[in-house]
Amino acid sequence: MSASKPQESGEVRIEPSLNKNEAEFIDGRRKSVLQSLKKLQIDCSQNEVPNIALLGSGGGQRAMVGLLGSLVQLQKTGLLDSILYLSGVSGSTWCMASLYQEPDWSTKLETVKDKIIQRLSGPEVSWKEAFDKLKKYYSRKDYFSLTDFWAVMVITSYVKEIDEHTLTEQWSQQSKDGKVPFPIYTVIDKNCKQCNIGDPWFEITPHEAGYSLTGAFVDASNFGSKFHKGSKKYQQGEFDMLYLQALCGSALADEVEIEKQLWQKIEDLFKPKETVFQELRKEKHERRLEALESRTGTEEIFAAGFELRRGEELSEYRQEDPTTPASDEECYQMLMDLVDKNLSALTGEDPSALDESFRTLKGNKPLIDLSGDQSPSGELIIAEGFKLYNIKDIKDYTMNVCNRLKGRIGWPLDALVRIIKCISQWTWGRNYNFLHNVTGEAVPNTLQETETRDYEDAGLLLNSPYFSVLRKERHIDLIISLDFSEGDPFMTVKEADKTCKELNIPFPEVNIPSEDLQNPKDFYVFKGQNTPTVIHIPLFNVVNCGDKIETWRKNYKTFQGPYSAEEISDLMEVAGKNITNNRGKLVEQIRAAVGQKGSRR
Repeated sequence: MSASKPQESGEVRIEPSLNKNEAEFIDGRRKSVLQSLKKLQIDCSQNEVPNIALLGSGGGQRAMVGLLGSLVQLQKTGLLDSILYLSGVSGSTWCMASLYQEPDWSTKLETVKDKIIQRLSGPEVSWKEAFDKLKKYYSRKDYFSLTDFWAVMVITSYVKEIDEHTLTEQWSQQSKDGKVPFPIYTVIDKNCKQCNIGDPWFEITPHEAGYSLTGAFVDASNFGSKFHKGSKKYQQGEFDMLYLQALCGSALADEVEIEKQLWQKIEDLFKPKETVFQELRKEKHERRLEALESRTGTEEIFAAGFELRRGEELSEYRQEDPTTPASDEECYQMLMDLVDKNLSALTGEDPSALDESFRTLKGNKPLIDLSGDQSPSGELIIAEGFKLYNIKDIKDYTMNVCNRLKGRIGWPLDALVRIIKCISQWTWGRNYNFLHNVTGEAVPNTLQETETRDYEDAGLLLNSPYFSVLRKERHIDLIISLDFSEGDPFMTVKEADKTCKELNIPFPEVNIPSEDLQNPKDFYVFKGQNTPTVIHIPLFNVVNCGDKIETWRKNYKTFQGPYSAEEISDLMEVAGKNITNNRGKLVEQIRAAVGQKGSRR
């Protein structure tokens, strides 16, 4: 695969080089950086301009607001225009998505900030908007996963909007003379992470999406389309910004907490029963019209599963498959009881009271074959921890029910089945694999073998996007890492150091004074021979929080509801202090990076 092949042709690019469009933008941005350095009284030539990357870690809305507050102060102190790349993980990408909605946002950041805060402090997306958006994802995508549901029901509750622009559309609004940093959104390949093989680090820019260290990319507008042996075979619409924020930002808590929230969100979305059935009737009507239009003389009857069957009556169809639910009403109730059962088990309540709806249907016919899976009395047995004996556990039981219902019901009940299955299988970010059956030693076999890949929040592996900017072709001289993580305030930089050693990637030695581990300061610099300089800035520290670090941490947990206007204002202020308090040190390190530029090149 050659870089000379145009991306519009749908070709995979396998090459350790920058995308041509990115390289051109970076050249223009470096000219703007030179002017910024002159204003900071840092003298250098164009060739000596250091490549500076600003990293925003994950941390849910804490990271979103923290990054916004930091950027505002970087702009006020005259430092923002020295940043070449802006890369984010999880919650930081929510901030990035909001910023890049505005053309040349860095030139009017105070106004953009006010607009974002007003939205974050305002009303949530309406139930109808969320429901309609879910239908779009359900009907237009070959692979529907929890990421789609998470986008509609969780991301919208934090960002308070449904942004249907695509990344390429958003970027087209930015001027090409380098007025804003180049954005890099990051996720990980779940399969690579679990197997500990291949390249888990995956980046998405306005031009390309692909594996940062392997050097395998596809045009951003083609990410999600079907490829075979490096060539596009089937175009699927480009993901929108709401989906991208969900793809990047789904690690808000441990798996159990996320699962509880997902089951609860299902109840919230599908509880308005009458609206669900209105959609179901509408779907049936539309399918019937399609059937009538396609009739060829033989009567076709629209049966229970929305399958067209010739010469059959609905009653005959039910006799053929006696386990078919007798009505949409029963299907709906069964699925909602299934949701309650799973939620009850997770919250420590006894879910056995809900078994009746699964055990029998109209005429006392079983929904699923439970032979051998019941006690002699026919009752399902609940074990300690509310797991079902002889059916492995409630997840297997859930899958059994969903597999029986799949294909027999239309929107929106079929979407409900898909969501429940995705939770049981924990399927996130599933998309076509653009490296499927690609040949060549540069691509690990594990990335070639499967037709699909699953992508998820990079915070599940490393909660900061170091490996997007450590691509050697980006020639980064200085990394400013804003850490909004929960827990160990040094985890990201320590893990980056450890992983870089394993992968032989230049990175400075990281040594943290023992007395700082629980009470971090607000500014750390790590340097090495022939490595980028790394500045690490923990959000909550003894300088901006005094002796109340734990109070701030408790007030801004990762897994909590959307912040109030007052909470947003306070958090922006404390994050901004990390920049204003250290302006001199930042300028000093930028000046030092100018001096190191020649030796590193």
